[in-house]
Amino acid sequence: MTATGCPPLATSDRSSVPSKTKGPRHATIRTATVADAARLHGLITDHLAEGRLLPRGLSDLEAHATRFFVATSGDTIVGCAELAPLARSVAELRSLAVEASHRGVGVGAALIGAVIAKARAGYFARLSAFTHAPAPFVRMGFSIVPRLWVPQKIATDCVTCDRLRHCEQRALHLDLRSAGASPQAPPQVA
Repeated sequence: MTATGCPPLATSDRSSVPSKTKGPRHATIRTATVADAARLHGLITDHLAEGRLLPRGLSDLEAHATRFFVATSGDTIVGCAELAPLARSVAELRSLAVEASHRGVGVGAALIGAVIAKARAGYFARLSAFTHAPAPFVRMGFSIVPRLWVPQKIATDCVTCDRLRHCEQRALHLDLRSAGASPQAPPQVA
């Protein structure tokens, strides 16, 4: 169990994302392992320079690697996204990063889809995300909401962020209970 009382994520089946453009780009989505932590760190660090993500330490990524999905092209990880529990019923899609050479071909959407599916399977009621580019999330059913609608995110990350008063990210919310067929939670065992 995680600190929030949520069960750890299990390994998912691999799924494939064909390229929508010319060239040999093809990606497979799988659950990350601890061995992937250094590459996750590299992807996230590369996106820091673009101003797209908040920094993550290697030890943090090693501790939470199995909460990530990765997109691989051959043996190379070209994208990642994490399902991070914020509370018992609320999770966040965070650290979404795709290498520039693999953007615009559906890799990011496939990672978002994998996180949504895992959040539903984990019986979360809501999934949130914070991003500078909300369009791909909105196409997948998220709504743009005031940041104050996600107090769990503010309490865990935003209060220590130096960009708090000048944040340009948009808060997004997906209600997993009404967004398509969602499995019912198993009964609680006392």
